[in-house]
Amino acid sequence: MNSNDNLEAQGVQDKEQRPKPLKKLVKVDRNARSGEVYHGQHEAPPQEYHGKHEAPPQEYHGQHEAPPQEYHGRHEAPPHVYRGQHEAPPAYGNMPQNGQYPGGNMQGGYIPPMYEAYNEADEKKKGSWLDVVLKVMSIAVSLVIIAVMVLNLPIVWYKKNGSKERVSLITYFKRWQPLVEIEGELDKTIVDPKINEEVVPEDFNDGLDLPQIVEGQYTVLFLGFDEESFNTDVMWLCQFDIMAGKLRILQIPRDTAVPDFTSCVNTKFNSIYSMGDQNINPPIQRVFNAVYQCFGIAIDAYVTTTCFDIVDLVDCVGGIPMTLDAPIQYDGVTIVDSGDVVLDGVQAEWFIRYRAGWLEGDIGRMQNQRRFMAAAMQKMLDISKNEGKTKLYSYMKQIYDHKWIATDMSVEDLSKLIDFASNLTMEDVQVDMIPGEGSDVTKPYIGPDGNEYSIYSIHLQETLDLLNKYYRPYQKPLTRNDTAIIEWITEHAVSSYDDKTVTLDEVLNSAEPARAPN
Repeated sequence: MNSNDNLEAQGVQDKEQRPKPLKKLVKVDRNARSGEVYHGQHEAPPQEYHGKHEAPPQEYHGQHEAPPQEYHGRHEAPPHVYRGQHEAPPAYGNMPQNGQYPGGNMQGGYIPPMYEAYNEADEKKKGSWLDVVLKVMSIAVSLVIIAVMVLNLPIVWYKKNGSKERVSLITYFKRWQPLVEIEGELDKTIVDPKINEEVVPEDFNDGLDLPQIVEGQYTVLFLGFDEESFNTDVMWLCQFDIMAGKLRILQIPRDTAVPDFTSCVNTKFNSIYSMGDQNINPPIQRVFNAVYQCFGIAIDAYVTTTCFDIVDLVDCVGGIPMTLDAPIQYDGVTIVDSGDVVLDGVQAEWFIRYRAGWLEGDIGRMQNQRRFMAAAMQKMLDISKNEGKTKLYSYMKQIYDHKWIATDMSVEDLSKLIDFASNLTMEDVQVDMIPGEGSDVTKPYIGPDGNEYSIYSIHLQETLDLLNKYYRPYQKPLTRNDTAIIEWITEHAVSSYDDKTVTLDEVLNSAEPARAPN
């Protein structure tokens, strides 16, 4: 082989061993951007948008792919990120590779992430509501504090008996006497209580915090007027023995002779209000003075009403249930039949004022009034037990609004007494009458005008004994020298009204007074 052949063979061999180009080069468009420039729909340099299905790290990669620490779609998520219903990071429990929960169920301390996500949202919701509640409570507490401060600041003037002081709104309301202007204020300066220091020490306190003359008791004078509001035909002394938890009611017969306290020719106690010393005013003060000077009882407050107001009072509470042994007629008209009845206001007025049919006249009427008193007390206790004391206070408000009574008691004082009385039982309330006898039995009374009058003569010693036993428990005994009682009949022929204490429970179950034969 010649040299040319050898060179040709060697060239062929070298050509065969030379690597072939992978791809035919394509001419590049020089107008396109190079380097960090846009490369078309499906190609892009790093750190730039790469189309729908590809993206560089730390950027959004489409629906099904995402870089670490970012949202990875529905079925894949980095650690500590919500991974859906069936996968959770190791922090929530030990989950084996086989996908089973420890113990083959959801026990063993594993908390599925779906519940954790729910709890986090729930906690956020609770937190927002808690913030709202706290803000509302803070505002409410602030308003309450401001209101309390305003109510307790001494910003109003309180005037009474010529004195004046600046008090808070709360104190002013407690001392408020909305019904005092009808009768006026009492002057109690004439009272010498004569406290028994052996029974009542200097620091003695009954705990009820009432404006009392004698600590331990609170006495209210109750007067019921006739149709003309001239005579006081009903006169009761209601003494609340706070320490003993008792209520004692002393009835004063309207015909009680007190010639030193009235200008009326019949000298009867029921005329003192209108015909007593005209230099003493208001008229209620005349009765106050007579009660204290005759019976040694210090009156703390009064309540007055008329027969017309009794109608409204009874209707207000829905009537008074009673049991009557026989029909009662008033002015010849049958008003109520016998048996179990509920007296309405009009019937109650007639029942209280009924006198002609009783054998003992006014004394029989007083005994019948006791029965009504017992039934009314039972009604009040039933209301307190079945409907609550709030109901009693609502009745009190109606009484104040309609002015069915007159009283010098404040709103607070009357509320305390109602509260005290509502805790009593029928056995805790006793009733007495001033001992004495009628003048028409043995010794008629002839007045200055020459006419004969029926009066009730007080039995002096028996009255003193009754008062000292029951109505002066915290005072020194009352003696003959301490009383202005005039005993018209000194030789007693009747003792049936002496020391006849009864409880309202006994009165409620007692028979009616004896009726006149006709």
